[in-house]
Amino acid sequence: MKSIKEQLVLVYCLADDCLKSQEDGGNWRKSNNKPKCTDAEIIALAMMQSYFGTATLKRTYLLVKANDPKAFPNLPSYQQWLARLHQSSRQIGLILESIPLKIKDLDEIFLIDSYPIKMCEAIRHGRVNLLRDEGAYFGKSTKGWFFGFKLHALTTRTGQILGAIFLPTSYDDREGAKQLAKLLEEGSLCIADLGYRGAGFQTQMYDDEGVLFLTRADIESTSLKITHSFIRERVEGVFSSLWERFATRVYSRSWNGLWNTLKLKMLDYKLCFANIISYA
Repeated sequence: MKSIKEQLVLVYCLADDCLKSQEDGGNWRKSNNKPKCTDAEIIALAMMQSYFGTATLKRTYLLVKANDPKAFPNLPSYQQWLARLHQSSRQIGLILESIPLKIKDLDEIFLIDSYPIKMCEAIRHGRVNLLRDEGAYFGKSTKGWFFGFKLHALTTRTGQILGAIFLPTSYDDREGAKQLAKLLEEGSLCIADLGYRGAGFQTQMYDDEGVLFLTRADIESTSLKITHSFIRERVEGVFSSLWERFATRVYSRSWNGLWNTLKLKMLDYKLCFANIISYA
């Protein structure tokens, strides 16, 4: 396993190179007062969360300062750093999109699914208000009712994340699918669960995007249904990997903060999948 200093150098160089390669990637501020601590430093520190295995960004911040205080000499206070991090949503997205895909996996067969991001445990449903003004509401998953949002993810059969969208539970799963299908080439096949069934929806997606959605309800053969379920296990594995990165532990107090946190989890997952970083 890499030392803290080695890991910091790795994630910083990755973030810095990506932002410098993007048009206006590191110069998005309209103000002439440029902060001494760069966006790459702000994001690199947050990317250390999975390295330390901590549940909160605050703990990550404190561990970096305690173990390598000279790494970022111009690092602001925790409150200022967190505010800067949440202002860097676009920059985090640029880095996330820059991770190379394994082209051999893009074989025109893809997986789509959604996963509930709960704001609280069921025992608090009677009094929860966290992020209600920003779209959090009650929804139902295979494990029962929850209060929060849904993360919709599009992946390859081997587990590469091609795209993701974060929506309130009041949106039907098929609304998320309409946005993610735009990432696919015409003629692609998308393996989905029963939340995406419906002849009207499937016809619309085929007419608009040229993408065919296939659910268990569309299959009559028992053996083919088993094959369908077997293929769909991969997308469940992607969500399991995000759970291991504390993706289901919500500490954010704003929609933007929560979405940024989830993007950092997906960024770490994609970096590990691409063998750019490793914690072994």
